[in-house]
Amino acid sequence: MPLSKVFSLTLHGIHGVIVTVEIDIAPGLPSLTIVGLPDASVRESRDRVVSAIRNSGFDFPVRRMTVNLAPADIKKEGPAFDLPIAVGILAAGKMLDARHLENWCLVGELALDGTLRAIKGVLPMALEARDQKFKGLIQSEANYKEASVVGGIHVFKARNLRNVCDFLNQENAESPVTQQVQINSDETATELDFAEVKGQAYAKRALEVASAGAHNILMIGPPGSGKTMIAKRVGSILPPLELEESIETSKIHSAAGFLSREEGLVKVRPFRNPHHTISDIALIGGGQYPRPGEVSLAQNGVLFLD
Repeated sequence: MPLSKVFSLTLHGIHGVIVTVEIDIAPGLPSLTIVGLPDASVRESRDRVVSAIRNSGFDFPVRRMTVNLAPADIKKEGPAFDLPIAVGILAAGKMLDARHLENWCLVGELALDGTLRAIKGVLPMALEARDQKFKGLIQSEANYKEASVVGGIHVFKARNLRNVCDFLNQENAESPVTQQVQINSDETATELDFAEVKGQAYAKRALEVASAGAHNILMIGPPGSGKTMIAKRVGSILPPLELEESIETSKIHSAAGFLSREEGLVKVRPFRNPHHTISDIALIGGGQYPRPGEVSLAQNGVLFLD
């Protein structure tokens, strides 16, 4: 019986986890069943995958198909499995050369016309793929800068499903990119400068000491006295982000879906100022399916609670 195996990734908290996407095509009434603890967005990928395959010029197998996402005890969330499921179906249907599939991890959301869309969490996924000794990661152009931050792994930026298939069939249709990222000192500069603060000598001195020693500080004063204004400028007196710190911070922001597609990396120390009505889970993170909270998002930066 036709059977294929494709490697993909999902998020567990802020860490990537390798997921094996197994596709079995068997005789029977046409159907597409997805098992392995998928959420609603993963189950809905059935309709996206069928349209994407047909609109990309391939014949969709009219058979009974089962898609298994292993390990089955980890919750699978988001549309990142659209691409590996589609590629796995094409490989099982002998419409794609499956020889190179074991070397690559695939993630990406498919539009109905086969175009690849951006997903969140690509940075921690790329880090996990590198740690698990995969050759590279195949994902959308929109996530390219984020994925290329990770050294020691090839990154192939695909435009659509047809583009991915051409690459896997030849594995030289377009050269994958390995990028060495460096952070320039001018990129780490904040827009707000601590030197702009006039007066407030005691408050400024206290913040300088707190910043030097990474201490907490309590500021008390009437509204309009400058507490928030000074706090927003603390980042300008902190040391510039090192590359390791930037990747660590970017990993958290990527998992939360807050990482800039244009930058691909957090280059300025974050400043988080949540509203005073924020819930406990939104502040410290967690939930039924763990998500980073404001405390985590402020990693290597400033958390200001007003």
